[in-house]
Formats: sequence, C-alpha cells, structure tokens
Amino acid sequence: MGKDVLEMLDQLRVKARARRTHPQSEPPSFGARAADAVAASVGSWRFILVQSTLSGAWLLYNALSGKPFDPFPFILLNLLLSFQAAYTAPVIMMSQNRQADIDRQRGIDDFEINKKAELEIETLHHKIDLLREQELAALSAAVERLTRLLEERR
Repeated sequence: MGKDVLEMLDQLRVKARARRTHPQSEPPSFGARAADAVAASVGSWRFILVQSTLSGAWLLYNALSGKPFDPFPFILLNLLLSFQAAYTAPVIMMSQNRQADIDRQRGIDDFEINKKAELEIETLHHKIDLLREQELAALSAAVERLTRLLEERR
C-alpha cells in the first residue's frame, strides 16, 4: 500500500511541476480579450443606464421635435438596436465559451489537487497507524517486563 501511494504522489508532483513550468493554456488572443471586454461592458448597469438614456433621448427628440430624423415608428432606432443585438450576442457567447474552458481546466486542477491531498492523508493515516502499533508494542513489552518483575519479587 505504501509504495503505491508514494508512486502516485510522485506522479502527481511531476504533473504539477510540469504544469507550472509549461502551462498548457496560451495567453488569450486579441479576439478573446475583445470578447471579454465587450461582455464585461455590456453586462453592466453602466451600459444599461447609458443605453436607456440614449434611447430615451432619441425617442423624445424624434417624438417632440419639429424636424425628426427618425419619425414615429422609429425604424432607424429599431435597426440600430437589432444590429447591436446581432453582434453583441455572439461576442458574449465567445466570452462565455472561453470562461467555460477556463472553469473546466480549474475543475481538472482542483480534482488533481484533491486526489493528491487524499493520497497524502492516506499516507499520514498509514504513518499514524504504524506509530500506534509501535507504541502498543512498546507498551506491551513494558507490561510484560513489569509483570516479570512483579512475579520475581513474589
């Protein structure tokens, strides 16, 4: 049992060392960084407030102005919002896919760490059991010696 556990621990140490010295993940590309930036800005209250303010100003100007550039059905505003949604959704999906890959790798790393911790705890239990056996053997020997001493004095 002890040799198998130690071999597995050594293998896990080698894997961890290799991962630290040669990381498998490459630095994110420009597209990945851009997707993360867009997802971070679009998914914020600041964006919602700015978007709502601009849309409200657009609607008020075109509804109350004597010279509207986008009259009542607001077709141009609808076109702009559709265009924004058509390009924003795939970019957000790219960012989410990248984040899912990062989370998957973290899960694998966590599993390996937990496996290593489990093996180390198992090794510690084994060492404690050996110490306990040695202690019991020493106590048994001491009891036998004391018993012999008591019998000799009688």
